[in-house]
Amino acid sequence: MIPQTDASGALRHLLTLDGMPRAQLSALLDRAQHFAEGHDARGALAGTAVCTLFFEPSTRTRMSFTLAAQRLGADVLSFDASSSSTSKGETARDTLKNLEAMGVRGFVVRHKQDGAVAELAAAANADTALLNAGDGRSNHPTQGLLDMLTLRQAKGADFSRLKIAIVGDVKHSRVARSDLHALRTLGAAEGGSIDIRVCAPASLLPDDGTLAGCTVTHDLDAALEGVDVAMMLRLQRERMEEGLVDSLDDYHRDYGLTATRLRRAAPDAVVMHPGPMNRGVEITDEVADGPQSLILRQVSNGVAARMAVLEALLAR
Repeated sequence: MIPQTDASGALRHLLTLDGMPRAQLSALLDRAQHFAEGHDARGALAGTAVCTLFFEPSTRTRMSFTLAAQRLGADVLSFDASSSSTSKGETARDTLKNLEAMGVRGFVVRHKQDGAVAELAAAANADTALLNAGDGRSNHPTQGLLDMLTLRQAKGADFSRLKIAIVGDVKHSRVARSDLHALRTLGAAEGGSIDIRVCAPASLLPDDGTLAGCTVTHDLDAALEGVDVAMMLRLQRERMEEGLVDSLDDYHRDYGLTATRLRRAAPDAVVMHPGPMNRGVEITDEVADGPQSLILRQVSNGVAARMAVLEALLAR
């Protein structure tokens, strides 16, 4: 993977949270909090063209990046692969280079292939910035940032003594990987040790080192005992077609978060979910819409987190 920082250590691209220094991660969160509090930076990207280059469907990520860029004063172009020259055989690299030739400096890219955004970053001009909006199952760094911002607002900046349960399809989740990268960085404080518990059926657990340092269990009740945070993941229904899940009813019985199960967590525990939710599968309405849910706050914080990243990369 190409470096995402320049010689001075400043961000040139945002491809991953893996290996990002704690100070840099915290600075992005501080700036995101500034925007979340309603402070304005209108005009910071005036005259800058940003393209949302999405080769996969998206609602929250695409719309929040669009709003973030507009609030910074950027000109925003929306690329839809289904109605573009991609359908005629044009490569992603050629699409990028043609848009660069039109003066686009920022690209927000979502792609189904692992490493695709890094490959485009390697082909980009020196003054072009690439932002990974989700590639394959590898990374979703701005989701990781907005999740950490939401968690910091709810639980404070010291993550070192938190107990966190991550529940669901971790094997195929780029969100889970980015959250784990950030949690390890922010939870590695002196005198404390973050407690990360991962719960899923064996067929939905990765075997690539992703879960190093985590406690892994197939028992959701045990995973939830005393936790401060329950991070639920979407069950990707195509996994049923692959035979990785027996049925939606069985999955909900064993791994669905209900109000009864949530009572095993700490009294002030919070619930998170990156969306889109499968209501009645990984989470019930009562929990998703309940007082402990931070799900809509995550969506709101997505705009602030993406403003912070766009400003860091393009306001130079």
